[in-house]
This record gives sequence, C-alpha cells and structure tokens, in this order.
Amino acid sequence: MPPNDQGEIASAHGPDHHHPHGLGHAATRVLGGAVAATLVLVAVEFAAGYAGHSIALTSDAVHNLTDVPTLVISWLATRWALRPPTHEKTFGYHRAGILAAFVNALLLALAALALAGESIARLHHPVPVATGLMIRVSILALVINGGITLAVHYGRTDLNVRTIWVHNLGDALSNIAILGGAWFIRWTGAPWVDPLLGIGIGIMVLCSAAGILRESSHILLEGLPRNIRLEDVAAALLRIENVQEVHDIHIWTLGTDLHALSCHVRIPDMHMEESECILAAIGKMLQRDFHITHTTIQFERAGLPVEAGLYMPAPAKKSLS
Repeated sequence: MPPNDQGEIASAHGPDHHHPHGLGHAATRVLGGAVAATLVLVAVEFAAGYAGHSIALTSDAVHNLTDVPTLVISWLATRWALRPPTHEKTFGYHRAGILAAFVNALLLALAALALAGESIARLHHPVPVATGLMIRVSILALVINGGITLAVHYGRTDLNVRTIWVHNLGDALSNIAILGGAWFIRWTGAPWVDPLLGIGIGIMVLCSAAGILRESSHILLEGLPRNIRLEDVAAALLRIENVQEVHDIHIWTLGTDLHALSCHVRIPDMHMEESECILAAIGKMLQRDFHITHTTIQFERAGLPVEAGLYMPAPAKKSLS
C-alpha cells in the first residue's frame, strides 16, 4: 500500500488461528472422562489409606484430589479455547488454557508442600501399614492414571493439556513407587518406607509444578517464545527485498503454539501493489520460518522516530558492505 500523508501505514495479516476443532473436542471428552475416573480413585485411596494406615496412599489421594479442580479447570479452558473471537475478546479465548495451567500449577505446589510436611511428621512417628491393601489400590491407581496419561499423550503440545499429561505421568510413577514400597515393607517390615514415599511424591509434584508455573507465567507476561530469537527474526526480515530497516519488534504468544508479531518496517516509496508484495513476503516468511501466524506490520518511509521503542541499542539495518 502507498504511504499515507504521515509516511506510514499499518497492515495486519494472520490466518484463522483457532485450535483445530478435532483436537479441542477430543481433549474435552478425554478430560471429562478423566474427572469421573479421578473422583473414583480419590474415594478408593482415601478409604484404603484410612483403613490401612498408609500415609503414602493418603498422600496420593490428596494428590489425586488436586487433580479434580485441575481437570475441571482444564476441561473448561479447552471448551473456552474453541470459542470464536468476540467484540470484547478480539483474540478469542486462547489464553484460557494458559491461565488454567498457571492456576493448576499453583494448586500442585501447595499440595506438594502439604504432602511433604505430613510425611515428615509421619517419619518421626511411623505406624504399621496394611501392605496388601496398598498393593491392590496402587495397581488400580496405576491403571487409571496410566490410562489418562495415554489418552492425553498426543495433545500434550497444548500447555494446558501438557499440565494434565505431566501430572498424571507423575501420578503413574508415584503409583509404581507405592507398589514397590508396599512389597518392600511386606518383606522387611520397615514402616519408614511409607512416609519416605510421601516425601518423594511431594518433591516430584513440586518440581513439575515449578516448570509449568515458569512457562505459563512467561506467556502471561507476554514473554518472547522460547524457541525464537528476536535477532534471528530481524535478520530474516532484512533479507526480504526492499526492507531497509526494522525496529520496534514485539513477539508474544497468544495461546499454545500461536505466536503474534508486530513491528515497524522501513521501505522506499512505492505503489500499493509493490508494498502488498512485501507484506505478503513478510507474512509467508514469518509463518514458514518461525511459525508466527498473526502479524501487524507498520510500513514507514521516514527514518527512525525519536520516540520509537527499540529491542536493541540500534535498529536492525541492512549492511552496506
């Protein structure tokens, strides 16, 4: 497009960026079934932990109980992400899944601290446990958590779904640990193994929660996507014909695997058809090389404005050599 009287023009480009409906609906069904299965498991583990005096089973029940709000929030977030943009939510509801992952991770961290504290107290005052009951319930829990993990395995590129995948994978591993611990207690009669497993489960949950908190907060704070370097994007833009300078670049994540970019690009005076060709080339390159699908490019014919915000000490310009 030709420059206007102010010597610049704003252009936006971006294909439809909603989640694929197949993945969204499938994830919604899986998460709905996971809520029901987890509620059954929690009830069984609480009953078995109380009857068998097992802090490991009770800790795992509390752990799985935190899955219920986690799964419900994730289920709602998956449904919200399928909604189209509105006049008020012009980007749609993609951030719902990221927000859900952040809240879920907070719940996981609090649960992990509570589990570790209770397990440490039980270490000082160990009690005998019913190993037979521990073995049977841990096998049931392994089947349920392993099934949920496999069910959401292919959707784990979504941060919200990956929260569930990581969480239930950890649950399945903790079930294996409880199963092994129950056999060890049966053979050796060592009651301290049970609270030790509780501490291990708490630490494992805390570590997984920390990673999810770090990633989700980075996205919510409009951080640069982890797999993109700003300098690489600027260099790629400058390789496009007639792009003389790039500045004021911003790249952020709208939702999982959905990146957006805005920047100012200096080009020579030209006709509308020529500037449209540059805009199309920029959009094609960004989508192909960096998977950035929503872009806002502002063309300028003047030099760098004094008030322009820079991402580096000087704007990126073509080398004269």
